[in-house]
Amino acid sequence: MKSANIKDAAALDTLLGEIRSCRICIETPRGKALPHQPNPVLRVSAKAQICICGQAPGTRVHASGTPFTDPSGDRLRNWLGVTNEQFYDTDRIAIAPMGFCFPGLDSKGGDLPPRRECADRWREELFDALPQFSLVLLVGLYAQQWHLGKAAKRNLTETVAAWRDYMNAEGPVQYVPLPHPSWRNNAWIKKNPWFETELLPCLRAEMVRFME
Repeated sequence: MKSANIKDAAALDTLLGEIRSCRICIETPRGKALPHQPNPVLRVSAKAQICICGQAPGTRVHASGTPFTDPSGDRLRNWLGVTNEQFYDTDRIAIAPMGFCFPGLDSKGGDLPPRRECADRWREELFDALPQFSLVLLVGLYAQQWHLGKAAKRNLTETVAAWRDYMNAEGPVQYVPLPHPSWRNNAWIKKNPWFETELLPCLRAEMVRFME
């Protein structure tokens, strides 16, 4: 893991200040402007070895300002086998979604995709400023496509099914692709029982190693 020095930490703090005051999705949006005031939500530090890369905040997280303060977060913590205290310890776990702001709802009441301009503007710069992670959890298709690039499969199911390839790949970083922990994916989880019987036990074992 790349060690952070005082200069690195100061630069990261400056960058986080810029991200948290960002208004690009209102002032220079790609397409329709964000229908509400921005409220960027992320939790990172210069020490964490684990990073959770999700999609974008939902309505509850937009209101709370803290990631995964909703039923999806409860399920994700159960998948990982961690406590709330461990999950929100930024010295252990960073949380950096693909879109930092709640993107709004579609006509059926579901969350819209992450705003494209957010990742285009901030993601590469943010990860350049962060330490090298040892374990990166890719929650959802958008995070998988961005972080895995050409190594991502044709769809989410195929990418998650190939989880052993990403966890065992050579290199300093282990990637673990996951479906979103939303209740909307209950049918997917039921259809793919290997996710709970094979992937999750291995993931929990890795989490235990980092929580010690």
